[in-house]
Amino acid sequence: MGLLENMVAIITGGSRGIGKAMVYAFVEAGAQVAFTYRSSAEEAIAIQDDLNTSGQMVKAYQSDASLYDDAGTFVKQVMEDFGKIDILVNNAGITKDTLLLRMNEDQWDQVINVNLKSVFNLSKHVMRPMLKARSGSIIHISSVVGVFGNAGQANYAASKAGVIGFSKSLAKEIGSRGIRSNVIAPGFIETDMTHVLDEATKETFLKGIPLNKLGSGQDVSDAAIYLGSDMSTYVTGQVLSVCGGLNM
Repeated sequence: MGLLENMVAIITGGSRGIGKAMVYAFVEAGAQVAFTYRSSAEEAIAIQDDLNTSGQMVKAYQSDASLYDDAGTFVKQVMEDFGKIDILVNNAGITKDTLLLRMNEDQWDQVINVNLKSVFNLSKHVMRPMLKARSGSIIHISSVVGVFGNAGQANYAASKAGVIGFSKSLAKEIGSRGIRSNVIAPGFIETDMTHVLDEATKETFLKGIPLNKLGSGQDVSDAAIYLGSDMSTYVTGQVLSVCGGLNM
């Protein structure tokens, strides 16, 4: 029996990268999964079709997590389709990296809306069914950049630091109702974005990582499964860094 057996999980931004890895890992752990995508419909439907052979219900929904009404419609549909929501993973995120001197308002607003406002939107909308059930786990994907900052990523760092503050505040508000709120802060994780980096750049990254390797989507997924499962029923308001020691 998997750690997430008989649980229903929402994963935003589940069609690629870390989100995709989590969709597969959650299904393997026994969960039924509803995941969102914004534009990569072909990839999302392929994931849905592949995983529906597992015998568990897996469904892709086109939804923009940064839009309040879209998020509400999505959560309502998940409740109709699955009947409950046990876990929310706020994973949707983007980058628009540049030095602040060159950053325009649109680059700031897009990153804040997708990375931070989406966390408010989804958390707000899952609150009612979780409060009614008096249980639930909300997991926010932040970044080590939100902990110690990074040049050229003021917008991204601000959004991810905001996620941490939001999660800690939420944990204090809903803990008495049996709902947990925690953060995972990944470091350098191998994704499509890191695959295009040259070896010299990767070596520079590795010099700052005590474990001397990049992380994988599975590393982040394992942390999310722990925080979503009954193994973490006394864990809330925490930031779990999955970074190979990068932020020590």
